Amino acid sequence: MTHDDQGTPPVVLWFRRDLRLNDHEALVAAAATGRRVVPVFVVDPVLWANAGDVRRACLSQALSALDHSLRTSGGQLIVRTGAPAEQVVALAQEVGATEVFVTGDFTPYGRNRDARVSAALDKDGRALHEVGAPYAVAPGAVRKSDGTPFRVFTPYYRGWCAHGWSAPMPSPAVTWAAAPSEAIPDHRAPTDTTLPEVSEVAALDRWAAFRQSGLTGYHEQRDRADLAATSQASMDLRWGLIHPRTLLADLGDSKDHDHFRREVCWREFYADVLFHEPASARRNLKVSMDAMRTDNGEQADVRFAAWAEGRTGYPFVDAGMRQLRAEGWVHNRVRMVVASFLVKDLHLDWQRGAAHFMQWLRDGDIASNQHGWQWTAGTGTDAAPYFRIFNPVAQGQRFDPDGDYVRRYIPELRGIDGAAVHEPWLAPLLAPDYPAPIIEHAAERQEALARLAEVTGSASDAKP
Repeated sequence: MTHDDQGTPPVVLWFRRDLRLNDHEALVAAAATGRRVVPVFVVDPVLWANAGDVRRACLSQALSALDHSLRTSGGQLIVRTGAPAEQVVALAQEVGATEVFVTGDFTPYGRNRDARVSAALDKDGRALHEVGAPYAVAPGAVRKSDGTPFRVFTPYYRGWCAHGWSAPMPSPAVTWAAAPSEAIPDHRAPTDTTLPEVSEVAALDRWAAFRQSGLTGYHEQRDRADLAATSQASMDLRWGLIHPRTLLADLGDSKDHDHFRREVCWREFYADVLFHEPASARRNLKVSMDAMRTDNGEQADVRFAAWAEGRTGYPFVDAGMRQLRAEGWVHNRVRMVVASFLVKDLHLDWQRGAAHFMQWLRDGDIASNQHGWQWTAGTGTDAAPYFRIFNPVAQGQRFDPDGDYVRRYIPELRGIDGAAVHEPWLAPLLAPDYPAPIIEHAAERQEALARLAEVTGSASDAKP
């Protein structure tokens, strides 16, 4: 049992998706007790088993970086492996803590897990304090005037802005307490996948650099896949290496800043949707779309493999899928295009694509990933849903106008200059090793609209 000089037991701080020491509301609350703080991370076998190699590697890096920061300030990260309802209680018993502080979790699994941990602690005469959220505005806090949740982004954004958020939390003075610890997991990314540094220090440096040079022109350039015009802060937010309050506090009222603020809000909107509709992590938010015909069987599996491996014959799609494997990340515009191709050109279930993304994304977040896929698939919150079918050639020509993005990830096409790289079938001698298109987009677009008509009784048309 660990006590301070006056015999007062410490408190436990349970780290999860908040692997930082700055702007950390639960840490501030734990420190405010005036007691020593035991910092712990529990490797949950359920979550570990469902994470791909990329996310496991990110977690390993983030935990090592957090441990380094703690050691610099006189502490050490305590690591335990097992069911949190058992491990958190066991640690509290070991150190004599009667209070455990934690950042709230709003995912379906997280809410159920925390209820189990709270019940186990309560039964043992101890308390779980959920303080703050991984969001500027916690899911469930913004509602319509009649108390119901929002299903459309723009009115949610207005309500979110009106609700507002607190300023970044100051870093408290903390006296850390120790306990026996397991080794931090040492998991490496796949050999062909290169990840950026996963740490709080790197996250703050990336934000500072983007704030200085990337925000200007963000509105006009953020959709350009060939440019480094986005913050790539999604990974840092996913692991809690930085809090969204930290980003929002640096934004002003310009058009560029407002568009970036909207992108932060999209993440919070999807978390809110999942909070109110937990089944939407696996099922269509629009139940009427359950009737949509999708393909299964051997040919569907072959097409899925071609999509996943970046060999569909459509360069903009293939570049995105190869970027996913090379970097564990994909530009947001490209994410929409590759998702549209899988669902509406190949007629496969969005769940297959979403699961593949979760296995490879370094920013894999259940709310953002699943609802981003549902937005593109026309089964989620999009107000102009299924009939929006992205033309993979036109999208490439528009958002990779010189073909630099495609050539970066598809070496077989580096012999084709300029925008011509988006239609390599017009110059087959220059790309002999690149596959022919596995489908004809115009025909599959009409097939997708015909399947929509089966569900709705009519199919609206829209520009590709």
